[in-house]
Amino acid sequence: MPYRLGVDVGGTFTDLLLINEKDGSTHTAKVPSTPEDSSKGVLNGIERVCSKAGIDPELITHVMHGTTVATNTVLTNAGARVGLVTTKGYGQVLQIARSYVPGGLGGWVIFNKTDPLAPLECTIEADERVGARGDVVSKLDEADLEQKLRGLKKRQNIEALTISFINSFSNADHEVKARKVAQKVFPDIPISISSEIIPEMQEYERTETTVVNSYVRPVVSKYIRNLHTELKRRMKDVQLHVLRSDGGLASVEAAENTPVNLLMSGPAGGVAGAIWIAGQAGYKDLLTFDMGGTSTDVALVQNGAAHKRRETRVADVTVRASSIDVRTVGAGGGSIAYSPELTKALRVGPQSAGASPGPAAYGQGGEEPTVTDANITLGYLPGAAKLGGDMAMKPELASKSMEKVANTMDLTVLDTAEGIYNIVNENMFGALRLVSVEQGFDPRDFALIAFGGAGPLHGNALGKLMGSWPVIIPPGPGVLCAYGDATTRIRDESSRSFIRNFNETSDKEVTGILKDLAKLAATELNAEGVPSSEQSTSYEIDVRYHGQGLVLTIEIDPKKLPKEGLKGISKQFDKVHEQMFTFALEHDHELVNLRAIQQGKATKVKAEKVGTGRGEPTKAVTSTTKIYFEGKSRKTKIYDRSMLLSGHKIPGPAIVEEMDSTTLILPGHHGTVDTYGNILIRPDGKSGGKAKARSGARRPAAKKASARKSTARKSTTRKSAAKKSPARKSVAKKAKSSKKAKSAKAKRR
Repeated sequence: MPYRLGVDVGGTFTDLLLINEKDGSTHTAKVPSTPEDSSKGVLNGIERVCSKAGIDPELITHVMHGTTVATNTVLTNAGARVGLVTTKGYGQVLQIARSYVPGGLGGWVIFNKTDPLAPLECTIEADERVGARGDVVSKLDEADLEQKLRGLKKRQNIEALTISFINSFSNADHEVKARKVAQKVFPDIPISISSEIIPEMQEYERTETTVVNSYVRPVVSKYIRNLHTELKRRMKDVQLHVLRSDGGLASVEAAENTPVNLLMSGPAGGVAGAIWIAGQAGYKDLLTFDMGGTSTDVALVQNGAAHKRRETRVADVTVRASSIDVRTVGAGGGSIAYSPELTKALRVGPQSAGASPGPAAYGQGGEEPTVTDANITLGYLPGAAKLGGDMAMKPELASKSMEKVANTMDLTVLDTAEGIYNIVNENMFGALRLVSVEQGFDPRDFALIAFGGAGPLHGNALGKLMGSWPVIIPPGPGVLCAYGDATTRIRDESSRSFIRNFNETSDKEVTGILKDLAKLAATELNAEGVPSSEQSTSYEIDVRYHGQGLVLTIEIDPKKLPKEGLKGISKQFDKVHEQMFTFALEHDHELVNLRAIQQGKATKVKAEKVGTGRGEPTKAVTSTTKIYFEGKSRKTKIYDRSMLLSGHKIPGPAIVEEMDSTTLILPGHHGTVDTYGNILIRPDGKSGGKAKARSGARRPAAKKASARKSTARKSTTRKSAAKKSPARKSVAKKAKSSKKAKSAKAKRR
């Protein structure tokens, strides 16, 4: 019988999910990642999961892979040396860029602008010009271009080439001709043209995106090609698909040719998995919270669909490519805690111990205190637990690592560990606000789903900060990203710029263009053998007020478009604009970009139900321990998650253990188990029913601004109260009392 495999490569662990396509049953595995060569970890994981399932790897027909290769190539500056061909007069398009300086008002004082990925010495200008409406102003001088390319080849060791001409989004003929010329001069390197990568207006964004595609293309292509070859050697007719930034799947060929669409491949898998598992339980409005070993990724899901954005940012590089709106902070289990000599204040991250040497408790040479070490010291992560099912930890090393910071701050080891735990929660709270409050959403209207290896240890605490209930802890939270990879549909999109005021075009013209784009997007799916009957189409339109620089992306149902037309689009735009900015204008609307998305059928995965139980699951208690919370030691029961049944209620404080993660339920809270084995955490006294917002209901628009202000005030109060909160109270107050005691002792002497 055939099997599908979902693989997610993280900074610390590689997660795998094996699906039996006949009955939907699953098997999971978790192995250490191999940063020096990610494919080694993938192949090790395949051996592990197949061994656990008792199957021959040759039975696997499809592998869906979420990868961070493209992301890491940008982060580590390990990409190709890129040559750039522009229109005459536009050679410094990347140097001029956009007049944006990150940071506050004085950010320009310390801002160090990074060098473009295609340096000026590797840039040449072609004698050509196309008008904004696609008319040829000046023909391409092919002989002159060939001469300049040969000179570039002689002077520079070019490993990839980008061709990006002004206005090529409206007429790609010159770029296609230029590529043919370049292929004669550079027959052995990849060549990317902007009209194929992103045929949209704004020459800087289009050029930057295409250059980044060229920059990562040799590295990503080599990785995917080698992995595909090895998989075929072991599994014969296996098909490999790679997760895109927007949550869809790309074929091997598409991933090799347009790797710029893979920059957020890793985080997208977690969001897709969260949507699937929460949807089974009936929750469609979510804040996703994915905490791993190196970083934390958060996103917002409304009505079962993740919010997307048209820009993807990695380090200092921003590209125009669709991606799930995931915000990342350097807060993970491996984040290192320290106390600067100047301020003596406790800080956590973004530096990380990573997979090697890892936290001190791993016993692999790490000595710096990390969030994982703090959790072990506090008892939240029992010392007897084994990460991934077989990695034993050393609690004594975790406690010892705390001493360095504890001595600096005149605190006990336990108070230091609790300070680390609470401060990292504050860091992640800030990221969750970015995707909720700052986008016009009240987090109290959403459930919070916590996953990743470390997410369930912090989910309850983040639920308290956000006011988001219930906190959902799915089964197998540490391998949920692999669920996302395995349940995602193959996807492709096609777009073009179409700048028209609404009164300058018609419903018929816009609909016709979108249908043509849908046919183009379906080409990739057809090549992958996806039947037309299993394909679905959706539209996106970038709209703005006439004269406005900002555009908002509006999602359109193809079935509703003929009926509602441009009037429906304008109403939807006004509604989104009011939600985000609290106002809408009586002004002309303008189309900017049209986009069609084509998707295949979703993979069948069985949502396994658990048996029925009632009351507190005393038989699931494996032992008792003590945890340190809010300055007190508290007796806590440890539960075996595999023995929990639907209807069981777990009173806090409690610890729930499983192969790939550990869940912490705080005092004053309780967890209930639903039909599918999810643990739903709520404050004591909260009912088990679903909030109305879960079914997609929204607060009235008039109340949204008030809700945002209320939440902002609430958040400000939390921040000001942070001096009284565990994060600062246990650190600052106890440090102060310790210093007073020392002073008094000195006076007595």
